[in-house]
Amino acid sequence: MPPSVPSDSTLLLITAVAVVIGAIAIVAAVGFRLSRSYRELGTEAEHATFAALHSAAAAGRQLRNGLEPAGALKASKQLRSLLNCAAFAMTDDSRLLAWDGSGTAAKQPESAVVMGLVAKALSTGRTQVATLEPALRSSLGLPPDGELKAAVICPLKVDSRAVGCVVILSKAPTAGLVRATNEVAAWVSAQLELAELSSSRTLLAEAEVRALRAQISPHFIYNSLNAIASFINTDPQRARDLVVEFADFTRYSFRRHGDFTTLAEELRCIDRYLLLESARFGDRLQISLQIAPEVLSTVIPFLSLQPLVENAVRHGIEAKVGSGLVQISARDLGAHTEVTIEDDGVGMDPEQLRQVLAGRQDGTHVGLRNVDARLRQVYGDDHGLTIDTGVGHGMLITMTVPKNQPGHDA
Repeated sequence: MPPSVPSDSTLLLITAVAVVIGAIAIVAAVGFRLSRSYRELGTEAEHATFAALHSAAAAGRQLRNGLEPAGALKASKQLRSLLNCAAFAMTDDSRLLAWDGSGTAAKQPESAVVMGLVAKALSTGRTQVATLEPALRSSLGLPPDGELKAAVICPLKVDSRAVGCVVILSKAPTAGLVRATNEVAAWVSAQLELAELSSSRTLLAEAEVRALRAQISPHFIYNSLNAIASFINTDPQRARDLVVEFADFTRYSFRRHGDFTTLAEELRCIDRYLLLESARFGDRLQISLQIAPEVLSTVIPFLSLQPLVENAVRHGIEAKVGSGLVQISARDLGAHTEVTIEDDGVGMDPEQLRQVLAGRQDGTHVGLRNVDARLRQVYGDDHGLTIDTGVGHGMLITMTVPKNQPGHDA
């Protein structure tokens, strides 16, 4: 008897059942993998720790520039999640910067209302717990008869002074919530201190550049103009050329943009400087340059080489009887570029040099100290100037900078 052939409807039913069984198997397999992956990540406590650290890291990135509205708003979203509170606000010492959570959708609270709420915490520098009366809740954009009854206000401190506040709203301010809010405020304060330190370092670097420019201006400009004037009658063409070189040198030295330049640009500045000094010293000043072409694109701090060359001329050769030699070299050391400035001038007592570099002796050799401080600030203490000198034995200055410098644009 021949086997029976299933009808079309039977085949359709079998196919549907197979698809359903396959789908169930796939869902079960994926669910098993997800469950296993979740378990492999750790316990619930570890998940909570990871979430807290993630929120803190995300908020920290937004506070790098200090207390400013855009960063404060983004940080507040993360910090509200961290505290699991109904609303989170951040202020500086005069205005509301950010408000996240309850009340924002219906009515953004007025800055003056929030600042009135935080006034006591700002004035005393101590955490405050305030009861939210119906009228105040309404001013904050909350239902007058809502369940949020209290606010915890913690001051943000930088160098022991209150610079702002964080505010959280809750049904009831438990001791644990107050402690947690205090910890968040302390963490935000630490981020603000880091931001202020970074700003102070930037201002210090700018002040050091201004000091270098101030060093250049009175001594060098006076001598250069005298040298140019001496050629006006005897060699007018040379006087004109020197005026052009002087203009180019001062334009570079007093430019207002950029903290970094290339070795090639700095060497061009040094070339103009030495042309002007040669007009004054004549045959007394000898120059030798040995520059590897492959290092010319190396990025270096602006005005970091010129003061070293000026130190060699002004404090080494000028004080020496007879002629003197200044040698400038730059070579490739693989991941670094090494630049040396050497003179055979009068040299310096090593102990005096240590005092200068430590900032305990003002007046002379300020260029050495400023350049050394800037190099250490930018690249770390391992990249300060290396100086070999002695009385009557000239001076050899070595500067080593990394070739790879992310974020340093010339």
